Amino acid sequence: MAQPCTGDHPPRSLPVLHRARQGLTCRFRCGDACAKREPNRSANPYFGEVLGAVLDRRGVLRAGAVLGLAGGAVAVGGPALAAAATPGLPVAPAPSPAPYGLDYATVPPNTDDAVRVPGGYAQNVVVRWGDPILPGAPEFDFDHQTAAAQAQQFGYNNDFCGILLLEGPLRRWVLFSNHEYTIEPLMFRDYDAEAPTEEQVRIGLAAHGHSVVEIVRDREGRMTVDVQGPRNRRITGSTEFLLDGPAAGSPLLRTSADPTGTLVLGTFNNCAGGTTPWGTFLSGEENVDQYFANAPADPRLARYGFEPGPSERGWETVERRFDLAREPNEANRFGWVVEVDPHDPHSRPVKHTALGRFKHEGATIRLSKEGHAVAYMGDDERFDYVYKFVSSATMRKGQSRRAREHNLSLLSDGTLYVARFTGDGAEDGEYDGSGEWIKLAAGSTSFVPGMTAEEVYVFTREAGDKVGATKMDRPEDVEPNPANGHVFLALTNNTDRGKAGKAGPDEANPRADNKHGHVIELVESDDDPTGTSFTWSILLVCGDPADPSTYFGGFDKSQVSPITSPDNLAFDTHGNLWISTDSSQALEQNDGLFGVSLTGETRGRTTQFLSVPIGAETCGPVVTDDFVLVSVQHPGDVDDASPDRPGSHWPDGGSAQPRPAVVNVYREDRGRIGI
Repeated sequence: MAQPCTGDHPPRSLPVLHRARQGLTCRFRCGDACAKREPNRSANPYFGEVLGAVLDRRGVLRAGAVLGLAGGAVAVGGPALAAAATPGLPVAPAPSPAPYGLDYATVPPNTDDAVRVPGGYAQNVVVRWGDPILPGAPEFDFDHQTAAAQAQQFGYNNDFCGILLLEGPLRRWVLFSNHEYTIEPLMFRDYDAEAPTEEQVRIGLAAHGHSVVEIVRDREGRMTVDVQGPRNRRITGSTEFLLDGPAAGSPLLRTSADPTGTLVLGTFNNCAGGTTPWGTFLSGEENVDQYFANAPADPRLARYGFEPGPSERGWETVERRFDLAREPNEANRFGWVVEVDPHDPHSRPVKHTALGRFKHEGATIRLSKEGHAVAYMGDDERFDYVYKFVSSATMRKGQSRRAREHNLSLLSDGTLYVARFTGDGAEDGEYDGSGEWIKLAAGSTSFVPGMTAEEVYVFTREAGDKVGATKMDRPEDVEPNPANGHVFLALTNNTDRGKAGKAGPDEANPRADNKHGHVIELVESDDDPTGTSFTWSILLVCGDPADPSTYFGGFDKSQVSPITSPDNLAFDTHGNLWISTDSSQALEQNDGLFGVSLTGETRGRTTQFLSVPIGAETCGPVVTDDFVLVSVQHPGDVDDASPDRPGSHWPDGGSAQPRPAVVNVYREDRGRIGI
């Protein structure tokens, strides 16, 4: 049996609320995207079709490995597996010995209003929504919020989390968090969705963006914010950003407020991100369409989800830039990868047009042997694509001013590619398929017939349609493994699979109504990330291990944790994969963080390391030898919740309102994580 879990608070008595994910998350994070027809109407191949052809040809099913028709879950593996699939009961004991770096007591599925961690581990909240992060900032007051205060406090719904170790005698880091979206009905007791006040609108603007803070770790392992840290900074929905790269200044990016097409106010819906080898943070603008009203009837706007009529938040009633009937090009100024230099709090953040415009989950960097920066990116939409960018210049080592200035320009010029997956992989069965990176643009040169280079960068989804990129199941985080360069793709879910007019399953395809998602491993040919070909294989097909259509790398499914909706990815120093989840309510359990072995006899072994409170999503994992950081997003977002009837009281307990936060997990004995 797993050892008892620990947390800062015992389970609390909460109102009787439905345990399903509240519709507010869907409304305010992505504008109910999954309830609408997907924007990609192209006839490009769907990954399920490629996958089915490969698996059928190779006889993988006959080997008992993966992917059959959806059916009723059956007991496979006896009582231990049945316990693993039942919320609130402990999972089966992990194999002994556990893989190096993944030796911890598995946290059982649960629906507690607490962060649960393995026995022998402790935790503390590093920073939460509304905490002061700048000198002189006021303390948080839920019932008396102001935009001026929020602009000096930690923002709302933190997602990506990145850290950089600072030089000096203390254990000090600079921490970067982005703030994806706001849920106004849970932020304001008197919120009227039909007529928000101007102050509520401006609080929402200030609660978006980024927070940069210095954090200190004490001898026991606890982390706290140094409010006096010289690098501390808030970047909001009104901060000035620079557009750079080959599309900067394009007529497609000009507005009446910015006739240069190079300066943008704010960043919205930042999801995942990345920490660069040269010491900056990247963040991806994702579901930006929902912030804008009155989109003209333009297929290029529709391809990105922009719609006619008022916006959900009504920001267009306060600032004209959110009214596309008045400023249609403002839509094109969002949907980019953003770079922030945490060492210069006065620097202007940059939106890189060379990396293309789509619903960026994030961007993560691998350096080639020569030093070219290769950025991997997913477009988080049903049936959209996977991309990469290869810089023209190479990284310079060192922290001199000249080296830093050079490296800050690496993502401004290079070649943009989109992925096409095929089913003609190696006949030895080692891999499940192959693929190619298709050139879209490089500098001022377009490789897409009928589109200029500027159009490729601004309307990148259309470019992917034209060259026959492969439709994927919501590609979210795309992360290279520092241990070997293999790239892992989190494909979160796609419940449209198999619906009328959609690609459907057969005996070898992924499941219809795919609500649990996949993880795919991609290997660049000749281990060269600048190349144009790759092979791919399936690592995980997620869900209840009792479901015969799930797959855990061929590992014994009686020894794994149930997992659904893989979202953000991270790696530890031992080369193990860590997965945070979104929407584990599909398995009637709280979301969590899971460690996955990638090598040897334990490949595919997936065990839960922590779980987050009821209604919350696990985001932005950072896994080091000494501690783990996770972002706990939208705690308490469950059916019928409101400020007068909170769905959670985490992290402060008592009758407090729920507050998104960053949590630090560490060993009580100050030992190494997972060892």
